[in-house]
Amino acid sequence: MPTKTTIITAVVTAILGILLGRWLWGGGEIPAPALDRDEAPVSAAADEVWTCSMHPQIQQPEPGQCPICGMDLILADMGDPSADSGPRAMSMSESAMGLADIQTQRLQRLFPIVSVRLVGEIDYDETRVRSLTARFPARIDELFVNYTGVTVSRGKHLARIYSPELITAQRELLSAHANSPQSEFVGLAREKLRLWDLLPEQIDAILKSGSVSASFELRAPIGGVVVTKKINEGDYVSTGQAMFRIADLSELWLHLEAFESDLAKLRFGQEVRFTVESWPGEEFRGRIAFISPEVDAQTRTVPIRVNVPNLEGRLKPGMFARGRVEVKLAGDNQVFAPDLAGKWISPMHPEIIKDAPGDCDICGMDLVPAESLGYVVSDTDAPPLIVPSSAVLRTGKRAVVYVKKPNSESPTFEGREVTLGSIVDDAVIVVAGLSEGDEVVTNGAFKIDSSLQIRAKPSMMNPTGGGSVPGHNHGDAGANPTTAVDPHSAHQSQATITISENDIVSILPGYLAMQESLASDDLAATKEAAKATMQVTGHVGSIPDLLHAILAADTLESVRGPHFEILSQAMIAAIRNSAADTDLDIYVMHCPMAASGNGADWLQSDEALRNPYYGAMMLKCGEIVEHIASTTDAEAGHAH
Repeated sequence: MPTKTTIITAVVTAILGILLGRWLWGGGEIPAPALDRDEAPVSAAADEVWTCSMHPQIQQPEPGQCPICGMDLILADMGDPSADSGPRAMSMSESAMGLADIQTQRLQRLFPIVSVRLVGEIDYDETRVRSLTARFPARIDELFVNYTGVTVSRGKHLARIYSPELITAQRELLSAHANSPQSEFVGLAREKLRLWDLLPEQIDAILKSGSVSASFELRAPIGGVVVTKKINEGDYVSTGQAMFRIADLSELWLHLEAFESDLAKLRFGQEVRFTVESWPGEEFRGRIAFISPEVDAQTRTVPIRVNVPNLEGRLKPGMFARGRVEVKLAGDNQVFAPDLAGKWISPMHPEIIKDAPGDCDICGMDLVPAESLGYVVSDTDAPPLIVPSSAVLRTGKRAVVYVKKPNSESPTFEGREVTLGSIVDDAVIVVAGLSEGDEVVTNGAFKIDSSLQIRAKPSMMNPTGGGSVPGHNHGDAGANPTTAVDPHSAHQSQATITISENDIVSILPGYLAMQESLASDDLAATKEAAKATMQVTGHVGSIPDLLHAILAADTLESVRGPHFEILSQAMIAAIRNSAADTDLDIYVMHCPMAASGNGADWLQSDEALRNPYYGAMMLKCGEIVEHIASTTDAEAGHAH
């Protein structure tokens, strides 16, 4: 029976024989023995780096999922480290640009149109309301208008009264007229009766009859609706006592509230279109007749008054209205209104617009040229330069836009600091830093900035650059490479973020959950709320970018500032300017200590203040600065 040693010797001999035969008759090369997978030498594939398109600090030697947000990792194109495209520039291949979803757009000059949304309430025109008071002692013998709401026309009788003083005044008029019809005393007697609210036709009737009337009819001095009645039949009234209040409803006032950020877009005389619930699908129009010179300290809004014609009487005082002003902007915060070229406007009644100088048909004031009211009426000046909001990255007072360099061998992007003007819907006016025709990055600017930070080049958060380019750490497949900068700082930017009306309702629950978690000092719950919100927003866009930054944060402080602060600013602006149905009472809170003492705002669904910027350390620090009512309450007349 062969031993174990004998068997092993035989097997080894057979293998050596086969290898020797292949060497003799098969080319003379002995192949290297196969190694176990764990012993495989480093090949070209081992130099691959897989990263997350949203979190470039995640770099692994093999494909997988991002440990922060769960997105599939993509193959990174590290480029040529020796190629220097500029101190604030980065080059990448076309494939890397596609994987990172970098999108660009050429800038152009135009007069942007922005919609300013306003809410308010219809009220009486104060100049068309008349109170009737007793000009002499009298007794109310009979009331013809004995309840409020009655529509009366000018000269219609309101009541029959008896007054000894009025009888005496009639005798004085008749006596003076009998002695000398053209005498001065007749004029004085007539003026006395006129000041007692007698109409001219009533005075003429006394002279025509030649007799004194014991009772007298009190008539309406203007036409309108009796909105107040303070007398009854049989009452005795004394001089100065209020009896009726009549309002002419042929023209009304619409009181609106404008936010401070919208003031640069509003002008006297602008047309306002608005809707009311009573007439769905129909728009009414009026013109801005007054912009308050001061800001309301409670709501931080500026009262606006609009003159509204109401000849058909369909609008009623007290109606809740949603207004909209379509504004075409020029440079330097000017409003472009070519339809007012050569026009003259009344400074008291904006509905009076004429083609030449003259007087107002209503008040007689001199008309003023449209240019004097802040309008630009000629297109000879160059329109402003417009950049999409998604292209702008902000940090503190700085704003950075990444521009694609022309005529470069591979796609190269360079950061530029810009000066911004007014925000117009989903775009921003550029005052300086860019030129017409520049191709700016509208999607993926965060990723480019992150890559610059990893390469220790000047970036948005680090204007001077610094540090060294990190190496590839392959010692541990799950480890992240060490970088010279904070790996999360790439997202710590106050980017211009716009939330559409369609997204407000879906994002609001997640935002409120994050606010509550931060107030409770619960980082894990904050990230869970951010993940839940991302299920609604997806992974692409300015809001998802911010949510990814929150998921990448490793401390509560890095979430609170500036990520949650930026998200709060976007949510507050969206809810203020939106007509979406929230079905929640929203409160805007302000903490003066947050944001390094500059103060920061946030939203809550109740009045019990819970500070998300400090948590338990200063949970009650702050105040309520604004109440944004739910749609149901707002329609009932409870505006901001």
